[in-house]
Amino acid sequence: MTNQLFEEFEKVSSKAWKNQIQFELKGADYNETLVWESLEGIKVKPFYHNDADHRPIPVQTSTSHFNIVQRVYVFDIERSIAKTLDTLNRGAEVIYFTIDNPSIDATELLTALPKTHQYFFVFNFLDTAYTRKLSTYATSNGYQITILLDPIHQLTTDGNWYTNLNSDLSNLNECVGIANNVAIHVDATVYQNAGANMTQQLAYALAHLNEYLNRVELKNTPIYIETAVGTNYFFEIAKLRALRLLAELVTKEYNTDAKIHIIAIPTKRNKTLYDYNVNMLRTTTECMSAVLGGADLISNLAYDAIYHKENEFGDRISRNQLLILKQESYFDAVDNPAEGAYYIESLTAQLAEKALELFKSIEKADGLITSLIEGTIQKKINESAQKEQELFNNGKEVLLGTNKYPNPQDVMSHDLELFPFVKQNPRKTLIVPIIEKRLAESYEQNRLEEEKSTKQ
Repeated sequence: MTNQLFEEFEKVSSKAWKNQIQFELKGADYNETLVWESLEGIKVKPFYHNDADHRPIPVQTSTSHFNIVQRVYVFDIERSIAKTLDTLNRGAEVIYFTIDNPSIDATELLTALPKTHQYFFVFNFLDTAYTRKLSTYATSNGYQITILLDPIHQLTTDGNWYTNLNSDLSNLNECVGIANNVAIHVDATVYQNAGANMTQQLAYALAHLNEYLNRVELKNTPIYIETAVGTNYFFEIAKLRALRLLAELVTKEYNTDAKIHIIAIPTKRNKTLYDYNVNMLRTTTECMSAVLGGADLISNLAYDAIYHKENEFGDRISRNQLLILKQESYFDAVDNPAEGAYYIESLTAQLAEKALELFKSIEKADGLITSLIEGTIQKKINESAQKEQELFNNGKEVLLGTNKYPNPQDVMSHDLELFPFVKQNPRKTLIVPIIEKRLAESYEQNRLEEEKSTKQ
């Protein structure tokens, strides 16, 4: 019936569409008027057609199985248990624990929690005995946990290893051999939050992963790639699809059965201090891109995360945004929802091709770690970040309520519980760390100074 319906309409080629558009432009240049170029160098056309642009890409995503993640920073066992139980009762499906201090007993935390949910653990330290204790306890007592280990992320963000290259990777090798609940973690969020464009984000994540594939003995060790998602809606969908495609491609070259999982979280880069409620709109579209792009686990960012400490209201709103997408908007109803969309298919192919080319150049230069030590990665990210910053400063990249339609009566100096700007902490490090920075920071600092002067 469907085929008979479409057969009643005459097929129109992409050439015919373009001719009609040029006619309607009445002499205006097609490329200058309707084609724009992204920061990645991708030229976006006004229309896409199956006879010229459709290149099907086999990226299998299980959108129907995406999980809602709630993050819990553990500094007090009792409070963390209470928060976790409340969060699970309110709709969270997976808990993502972050532990800074090895003096905190993670097994004591697990003891009070239900065995029906999955728990992730990220440590800001690398301790084989600690990892073994938690892994063994969870296995013996029937808890579903995954311990995520990523010493390269420590290097990129802090500038130093936990101990040194050989020691950290030796400990990592020992940890992943403990059990299948210890996983490789590729935390690529820092690249996006520091201002890398999408091609760079993909290539650096891939090079990050490849360092582990080269240096760590993996068999069935699961791999979790964590990435930040921005508001360039269709590009972000394509970015996640390209990430899965490339990660699976590279992993297969090592003859490992390791499965790729993607964790997504909204970016901090476009979040604002003033007119902060707009952050909820930004994170909603970013979570939508994450779902449609095929992320396995999605952790939302609270609208006030950049200036408020963790609080029940912010956490509840961020969690409810995902619950609405899943339970009321039916974003989990169809697998592979982007498959066959000519525009997204084209973006996926172009991003994958550009990222693969950049990845190969990093590998020719002896890999990500060497490039970080030499400062090449940091330099490229800074160049990309500066281009985006100039667009923001000139009003070409818009953050509503900040560099467009700001509310002059909005004041924030009284509401800052956290320092929302880059902290300067000069010290000797092995490499120059990659520093996350939001686009609106300079603008916001100027406004806060104006608030102070007005009070005086």
